[in-house]
Amino acid sequence: MISVLILVLALTLIAIGMPVAFAIGIAGTSYFLLPSTFLPDSTAVQRIVAVSQSFPLLAVPLFILLGNLMNGSGITERLLRLASTLAGWMRGGLAQSSILLSALMGGVSGSAVADAAMQARVLGVPMVKRGYSPGFAGALLAIGGIITATIPPSLGLILYGYLGEVSIGRLFIAGIVPGALLTVALMATTAVVARRRGYVPEKERPPTLAEVWHDFVQGFWAVLFPVWLLVGIRFGLFTPSEAGAFAILYALIVGMFIYRELTPRRVLDAFLQTLNDIGMIMLIILFSGTFGYVITFERVPQDIAAFALTALTDPTVLLFVVCGFLLVLGMLIEATVLVMLLTPILVPVITAAGIDPVHFGLVMMTLVTFGGMTPPVGVSMFTVCGILRCSYRDYTIEALPFIGAVLGTVVIMILFPQIVLFLPNWLM
Repeated sequence: MISVLILVLALTLIAIGMPVAFAIGIAGTSYFLLPSTFLPDSTAVQRIVAVSQSFPLLAVPLFILLGNLMNGSGITERLLRLASTLAGWMRGGLAQSSILLSALMGGVSGSAVADAAMQARVLGVPMVKRGYSPGFAGALLAIGGIITATIPPSLGLILYGYLGEVSIGRLFIAGIVPGALLTVALMATTAVVARRRGYVPEKERPPTLAEVWHDFVQGFWAVLFPVWLLVGIRFGLFTPSEAGAFAILYALIVGMFIYRELTPRRVLDAFLQTLNDIGMIMLIILFSGTFGYVITFERVPQDIAAFALTALTDPTVLLFVVCGFLLVLGMLIEATVLVMLLTPILVPVITAAGIDPVHFGLVMMTLVTFGGMTPPVGVSMFTVCGILRCSYRDYTIEALPFIGAVLGTVVIMILFPQIVLFLPNWLM
């Protein structure tokens, strides 16, 4: 009951116009001031500090800086040019290109929040300048980060496999097809919205092979950029956080010495812009640590899970109920926290019910990551809206078609598990 009141307080503060970070922080901290709470007040401060001690969280500021450097180094322009050549002839050509680029770079950082922040800088600003509404651009880029949950390297899949004693290799292979399905679903949704809005194609006709080859050669170092990151992470050369540092060095070298577009002045501007972005985004993330702690301390996830898993016996119905429960919690708690908290609880239950843990792992990661892109307290949503300066109301309205596309894909994954499992079963 107390957790419900805390959530209502946060939503009320946001509704009356209080900055999101302070609304979440006040709501979460107020829990420790209640007479019925036996935790010391200092716990609220400790939870805020604890969030800042997360090593994977280092990927967020690093990839925000990377996005700003890419804008001034020539890498972004060349990647956009190639993506526009491949998809620019479709309705809403630049938006379609952004989804292709999201799929190409979706697993670069392994973090949906980091990818959303980077791509909002890289793609969101050019989209707004070309006539797309900030809400549409923000929703598209934030929800496009859902691909990170499935296409390896996914931090969530690694944690799930470790905690649930599930083969991480099978999880990685199984994530390829759902990632492709999500890309197709988002592109199809974008085409429908673009037709209604009158977003015209960037190109009059599909590209020829010669045109594709020309743009590929012109942007070779830009195309090689995500390849280096993916190969390095997949073969264990560096962690996602270390990949951010490597990517920054790569962008500096390519921008300064190969494309020669990254001047010292542009580097300074990138650092200054990054400071502004990090200050805004990290404050939200830090205060969300207290809020998430209240939810978990009140045992909300365990209570809901216990009810859902004991009241149902049919595997498909059980999976749908658990997925609804994960979707709701994903809107309130960061995905990594949910994975670490619920994986040891849910995996034995769904395995006993006859559900393949690899299948469940992909569905679970998609939903808990997706929750961070939706109201009321989605961190990816806050990040993108802050960078693009769009209201949460506009974002929510524009996100509805994409929310439907993602949920529709999840339903297909649940009803037809072989779509997820055939590739790992075939290769392993």
